[in-house]
This record gives sequence, structure tokens and C-alpha cells, in this order.
Amino acid sequence: MTNPDSKQPVFTQDIRAVAQQLSSDPEHGLTQAEAERRLAEIGPNQLSQAKNVSPILLFLKQLKNPLLIVLFFGSVLSFYIEHYIDAIAIMAIILINATISFVQEFKAQRSMDALRDMAAPKCWVKREGEWHNIAAAELVPGDLIKLETGTITPADARLVESVQLQIDESALTGESDPVRKKIDPLNDENLILADQINMAFMSTAVTHGYGTAIVTGTGMKTEVGHIAELMASTEQRLTPLQLRIKNMSHILIWAALIIVSFILALGFFQGMTFIDMSSTGISLAVAAIPEGLPTVVTIVLTLGAYQMMRSNALAKHLTSVETLGSTSVICSDKTGTLTQNKMQVKQIWVGGKQFYLDGLGYEPKGQFFDHNQQVIDPNRDQQLTNMLSMSALCSDTRLVEKDGHYTIHGLPTEGAIVVAAAKAGITKEKLLADQDIAHSFPFDSSRKMMSVIVYDQNNQAWLYVKGAPDVVMSRCDYIMFDDEKHAFSKHETQAQQAVADFAHQALRTLAVACRPLTEADLENPDIALETELTLMGIYGIIDPPRPEATIAVKECHSAGIGVVMITGDHAETARAIAYQMGIVKQADAPVITGAQLNAMDDSQLFDQVKDVRIFARVTPEHKLRIVRALQAHGEVVAMTGDGVNDAPALRTADIGVAMGLSGTGVAKESADLILLDDNFATIVTAVREGRRIYDNIRKFIRQALTANVSEVSALLFAFMLISSTFDDAGNLVVLLTLAPLMILWVNLVSDGIPALALGIDGAESDVMKRKPRPSNESFFANHLSHRIVIRGLVLGALTYGVFKYAIDQGFSLEYAQTLAFMTLIFGQLFHIFDARTFTTLYDRNPFSNVALLWAVAGSGALSIAMVYWPYGQLVLGTTSVGIEHLLMVIALSALPTLILSGIKKAGQVRWL
Repeated sequence: MTNPDSKQPVFTQDIRAVAQQLSSDPEHGLTQAEAERRLAEIGPNQLSQAKNVSPILLFLKQLKNPLLIVLFFGSVLSFYIEHYIDAIAIMAIILINATISFVQEFKAQRSMDALRDMAAPKCWVKREGEWHNIAAAELVPGDLIKLETGTITPADARLVESVQLQIDESALTGESDPVRKKIDPLNDENLILADQINMAFMSTAVTHGYGTAIVTGTGMKTEVGHIAELMASTEQRLTPLQLRIKNMSHILIWAALIIVSFILALGFFQGMTFIDMSSTGISLAVAAIPEGLPTVVTIVLTLGAYQMMRSNALAKHLTSVETLGSTSVICSDKTGTLTQNKMQVKQIWVGGKQFYLDGLGYEPKGQFFDHNQQVIDPNRDQQLTNMLSMSALCSDTRLVEKDGHYTIHGLPTEGAIVVAAAKAGITKEKLLADQDIAHSFPFDSSRKMMSVIVYDQNNQAWLYVKGAPDVVMSRCDYIMFDDEKHAFSKHETQAQQAVADFAHQALRTLAVACRPLTEADLENPDIALETELTLMGIYGIIDPPRPEATIAVKECHSAGIGVVMITGDHAETARAIAYQMGIVKQADAPVITGAQLNAMDDSQLFDQVKDVRIFARVTPEHKLRIVRALQAHGEVVAMTGDGVNDAPALRTADIGVAMGLSGTGVAKESADLILLDDNFATIVTAVREGRRIYDNIRKFIRQALTANVSEVSALLFAFMLISSTFDDAGNLVVLLTLAPLMILWVNLVSDGIPALALGIDGAESDVMKRKPRPSNESFFANHLSHRIVIRGLVLGALTYGVFKYAIDQGFSLEYAQTLAFMTLIFGQLFHIFDARTFTTLYDRNPFSNVALLWAVAGSGALSIAMVYWPYGQLVLGTTSVGIEHLLMVIALSALPTLILSGIKKAGQVRWL
């Protein structure tokens, strides 16, 4: 944080210098008149709010879809040539597509609103020597504010007074522990946010102690405001699905324009009337464009989102459902995402003996193991029991249970040793039944220790001490070693080595010691009492990985997905956790820190980012740079996080994943996907679901475009083979194989209804064994385009052949078109069983998707009804046909799929 009037950061200046630059008083604060003047000049202590797009403009935006624009012109032309039913039907399709898209976008994120909600509504400020409780929005730079346990810091401020003050900055910096605050100036101007320990930042929570501070930044001039600016300036990229649909739309539009232009030119030279050419053009445009594509894709994604929600993954944006299936790299925050965000004792060194603990979170359940990893009863080891008992008594933190869930009230590190004791059945409440705490000396940052005076059941006074090992051991004269009391110097080397071993594993350490007291000792101050101690043992504490997250990392690797840890924590801690979880394979894997990132330009980061899996001590800007560098390599990046500091990167990533339970409101609003159970493993479930959905969308596109090729080719054959006649005026009239509304029916009903069933089709067996698909991979990759064209042309030729047969037999145009209509519909219904697999229909059980069977049966029945129902005949232009002809075309329509799939299966022809 830099004062606007000085290039020197305020955390490097003493309090008087800061107060002077801000024209403030560190004892009495500002005058009321001066505060009002500054408020009028600078503005309220609020984050700026972006203007929301009006619902009307948002709806009109949906109409920019190129496919809908082409259909709109087709509708207008239909009105002009008085084909009113066609025009109304096409316009209805346009409105349905636009409405579905509008509803989804109307639920867009409100990140800035969430940031504003985090601001403290009220705060204590000192003006003219008197404390006032005012709205946080009225704060100005130079105000003197009060910080107390349980309050939210209302603005960025330089600390003036700090009494045991600790602030939880994890949401802003990624640090897992509350930060102990000091007031002394810091020497390094390049300190990252997490190391600016004489500063308090907006929206962080005071967890312990109290203090006062001078406001140095308000509103958008705070660190949270800086993040808000990053978010506001960060444009979300189109998802891979959106890009693919956009590219495919352009291809379809150009194909439609070329075909329509060719046919119109041909019709013009053949002497067709404008009305007939227009009718033909509308038919071809409708045939070339899959009208149901936007609607079906949206519905398929919605169904997928529902399935994911049942697995505790809430998709805020439908396109994010598919994007997960494209993910090639997951950038994950450490604290609370890969780890439990609950400190735990994992190892205990007690006088030469090593013990290990397991368990989850703060639940007081877990086993103790000896150095051979054999389960032991901790109460059978007297020295271990004594150490756990002393630790429970020498603690102000309480373990609280509510509805089967355990939390702590107090400091996380203290909570870890309280839970460790509880796992052995030792609690402070039980111990106090026959012991008594006479006095407590709270933790002090200068002493780095806490101690209590306890009277045991024999009324003997004891001093129990816990604190930083280097400080505690410097005051030890004795050590309990192999259940006997020895001079500390005799085993000092072993004790120091235990501390070093814990540190090498990135474990935080606490030492426990004691001494008996006489009545005379009780009159002495804590400094005098905390000497001549006997070392009992050392705790190794860490915020451990989530077990299920470790399994999920392994699954990600098997699916070809890289995992990158990006954390605000220290490098050694991050490396140890990454190694434990299998994110990296070497215990000495490379780590890039925030300081190193500052020294790199974007090209240097680009060169290294693919080879590094751990980034530590990073800022929000660093996270953005890392995500963008990976994206520059063509990676589809998912970013997980739970804090305010994660929000810009969550927005920039191809898909942002927030924690639902522990995540801040800002993170949730900025994300595309929310894990309702905070379980990293849920991401793997979501990836599997995303891949399944993408497969099903490709299968629908194959089905839909095969129908479009069939329709267009059936119409083209009519032109090329001159299925025509002359009207009374001598004008050439081309006999169209299909009427426009017949084509609409095929696209929306015979394709649309079964396509919805394809949306819930189960995943194929190899879905999580494939590598992530490239972000620029087309829908038509792996010969899909060849299959669409070949199957479509064959079915189109068959459709035209049935039509030509009926015309040659002297049947009416309506009768011939109805037979062609039936041929095309049932050809598509048979084809869908081949389209639901990337192999052939002979390799997948056709009865495994019951919904698809019902959809095919329903689509076929509805289509037959439109042939024999008078109102159906009126709308579509169909006519009743003989049962023998209906059975004939149903049998013929099965042949293309059965024969071509058989050839593909027998000859292993991948492109067929």
C-alpha cells in the first residue's frame, strides 16, 4: 500500500511520518470538519459499481446469433411470399432460442456486489479525541480506527497500536494462519502483502487482540479495491464450446449461402418464377441450418448441470459444464482447497520416541502410531500422556461440537494440540476435575510462549509452558528422555534434530516444557518462572492435504490433466504438500516464488510455466500471469480458489472453480463452478461429466447435421435431376422433395426429441482414459465430418429416390413429399443408434439408454400422426399414405445405417 503523497510505502515508514503525510493525529484522529471535507473530495469508502445491462438490451443481444439472423431473413421472406405458417413457425423457433439464452445470461455473476457485501457496515473511528461508531462508507484517509476481536477491517490502514492483535488474511493472501501484527516500520519496500505485518487490509477479520490504526486507503484505493479493478478489467474468454459453436455457425451459414445462391442462379437461368425461387431458397436455408442446435445444446447442458449438482458441483454458467471436459490444467489454491484449512498434529517427538497421528479436521477421532507405524494406545505411554495433558491445560482454545461437526474457538495451532489430546481422551474439562489452573500468562509475541500455573491432584504447583522450540529449549536445563529426567545438554542434539526434521517436512513446531514450583516461586513474574524448564516434547503441526484430494490428483494425472499449486503460503510448505499429494514426483521439485515472478517478464514466465507445478508467496497479479501464461501454451485452464485474492484469476481462467462451504462470496460470484462440498475430488467427477456431455453434444451435432445434409442433398437432387414441371403460364416449377415445414419438423422433432435423450446418455468406457482434447479442436475432428457427409448423402439419395419413385408412379406431389418425409424421419431415427457411439451401433447395447428408446418411439409416433391427422396435414402439407407404402419406407430407411455400419465394423474403416 503506497500513500498517494509519497513514493515510499507506508509500511516502511514510522507512525509519525505516516500521520504527517496524511495530516492526521495518531492520538486524536481527524476533526469532523476535515473528515467531511475529505469525504466530499475523495468519495465514500465503497467499491465502484458497474452498470447492469437492461433486460431488454440483454434479450436483443441474444438475437445476434448468426444462425438466428439467417432464419429471421427466411421468416421475413416467407411473410413476403404469403407463406404465413412457415413464417410464424420460423419466428417461433427464433424466439424460443433467444429466450433460453437470455434466461441463462440474465443469471450472470455479480462479483462487484459480493465485494461490496464484504465491507464492514459499521466501525469505530476517533475524531477530535472521541470515539464514534459510524458507517464504514464514511471513512476517509487519515481517520483513526479501532480494531477488535470479531470485527472486520473497514479500510486499509497502518497500525498505530497492537495488543496481541491477530488478523485472518487468508481470503486476501492465501496464508493459512492468522497474522500476528506489529507496529514497527519494515525495511524492505518490496514485501508482498502477506509480509506487511504492520498493515491491516479491508475485509480481513480480526481473530484475536485489539489495536488502532490510521486509514491509508479507502474504496477503490484499497487492496480489495485493486482486486476489484483487476476483475473489472478482466474479460472472460469465450469457452471452448462457445468458440466451436461460433466457428461451426460460420461454416453452416457460408454453406447455406453458397447452396442457396447456386440454386437461385440455376433457377433464374431455367426461368423459374420469383415466388418459386424464394420458396426453394427458404427450404434450402431451413434445411442447411440446424434450428434446434442452440436449444438442444442449452437443454443438454442444463441436464448435465443437474447431474453435476447431484454430485455436489454447481455450474453457474451452462457452458462451464462442457469446459470442464476440455480442461488440461487445474491451477489450485492450497489452503482450504487441496488442504483442509484445519491445522493438525501429525507427529510428536517425546524424549527420543516418535509418534504419528491420523484423523480428519478437528474431529477428535484418530489413532496414534509408533515409529514402526503400529497402532498404539497413547495412554499406555506415560510421557506422551503427560505431554498431551500439559498441552490441554496450557491452552485458551476450545473444541466445540455442534450437530456432529467440530470446530475450534481460538487459534488454529492451539486447536491442533487440543484435538491431539482429545484423540487420546484427554480434555481440559476432564483434567480440571482434580486439577486447578491458578494463573495464566498469555502468549506474547516477544516471549513467543504461553504458560500456566497448575495445582495437581496432590496440590503440587507446576508451570506448564508451550511455545516456539528455539525459545523454550533455550530455557531448558533438563529433558525427559526414555522416561527419565536428564540434563538437557545430554540430549540437546536429538531435540534439535527433531525440530529440524519437522521443519524439513514443512511442519510447524511447538515445544512443551514444565517445572515444579514452590510457594516462593509463585511470587515471581513470568520471565523468572519460565526458566530451569524440563523439555517434554515437540509437536509437528501442519494443515494436511485432503485425503480425497490426493486421490483426485492421481485421477487427474491418469486423465492427462496437469495439476498446478498456486498459493500464498511459504515455498517449503507448498513443496511438502505438493510432494505428499503427488502433484510433483520429487521432494526437491522446483518452486517459483512471488519474488522470482516479479523478476520475470512474460516471455520468461512463458518459457518456464510448463515445467513448474508449484508457485508460492504469490499475489493476485501473479495468479493472473500464471493462468495467462498457461493459456498462451494452448492449455484450457481451470482455476480453483476460495479467497478474495483468487477472484481475478477465477474470472480469467477458462473455468473458475470456487469452494462452496469455505469460499468467500466474491470467489463464488467470480467462479463458473462451485464445489458444494469443498471437495477437490468433486472436480474429477465434474471433469468426467463434462467429457460425457461434450461427447453427447458431438453425437447430437453428428445426428443433426447428417439430417441437414440429407435434406439439402434431397433438394439438390431434385434440381440436378430436373424433377420439375411447367405451370399454366409456361414457367418452370421444380418439384421440391420436401416442404419447408416438413424440414423444420425433421430438425426439431425427429432430431430434437431423441437428441435430448442423447444428452443423458451414459459415458463410453474410455471417457477418462483419453488425453484432454486440444482447445482448438473442431467438432468435426477424428473423421466426424466424413461420417456426416457420407451418411447424409446416402440418406438424401434414398429420400429423393423414394420421392422420384412416387412421382413416376403418378402419385401427387403431396403424396410423394409425404413418403420422402417418412423416409427421412425414420432414416434419422435408425441413424441415432449409430450416432450415440464413436465406434458403431454393433459395439454398444441399443437398450442401455431407455430414455432414448422412448424418445425414438415417441418421435416416430408423432411424425406418423402428422401424416394422418387433418391438422397435421394442414400445417405440414402431408397427406395420408397407404400402410404398405409406410412399411416400405420404414424398412428402406433402416438400410443406410445397417449397411454402412456393417462395412465400418467389418473393414475397420474409421472415417465411415
